[in-house]
Amino acid sequence: MLEIQRVEKSFGGLKAVNDCSFTVKKGTITGLIGPNGAGKTTLFNIITGHYKPDRGKIFFQGEAIDGLAPHQIFKKKVYRTFQITREFAQMTVLENLMIMPEHQLGERIWNTWFRSPSVRHQEKELRDKALEVLEFVELIDLKDEYAGSLSGGQKKLLEIARSMMADPTLVLLDEPGAGVNPTLMRKLIANIETLREEKGMTFFLIEHDMDLVMNLCEPVVVMSEGTKLCEGTAAEVQQDECVLEAYLGGQYR
Repeated sequence: MLEIQRVEKSFGGLKAVNDCSFTVKKGTITGLIGPNGAGKTTLFNIITGHYKPDRGKIFFQGEAIDGLAPHQIFKKKVYRTFQITREFAQMTVLENLMIMPEHQLGERIWNTWFRSPSVRHQEKELRDKALEVLEFVELIDLKDEYAGSLSGGQKKLLEIARSMMADPTLVLLDEPGAGVNPTLMRKLIANIETLREEKGMTFFLIEHDMDLVMNLCEPVVVMSEGTKLCEGTAAEVQQDECVLEAYLGGQYR
């Protein structure tokens, strides 16, 4: 689904991504791990159009997307979250979901004058879908709360809910477990697994929580100094001596 070919990106004298190549297969939950400064988030920024690569190519479903703007990549059905959630804080939880789908009739002011029945009908459909999604992620009781008032874990669940409203093919999650308590973490993991199994979504996620990675992700890609160090199943990565020493610590020996 996603192919990264010899991608490089430098900032001044710092090479953040260095000759990095690997693939993300359809229907997988692929984990990306590595220490701070390994180039993981920079690579996400390149994939989603926030940075242009200095060298290399990125293909999504066989189509080159390097060089496209973020909104163009979003239209390709690639959705991305950030380490720090970016909800619309002064909108309600429900409104945060309803704003996500493209091509809403109400976005054009003349439709509200001349096609108001169609606008109302579409608005009702979007509201019904949003309520179903909020039921799924167990945020329905907070639908009328301002999104900015949610806890960190609830905002991560809101990000998953917003992705569902966009009907993505590929979801990139940047540290979805950061700041999430164990109860909400279990909900988050269950939601991701269910969306992969029932909706056919593919997930590619950066994460420092090794328990989450080892229990959720397969395959796992390890980055170091801007390039791929190794790739394999969770079990294979646990047994790799370089990974054990550099990233996972002695508890995985």
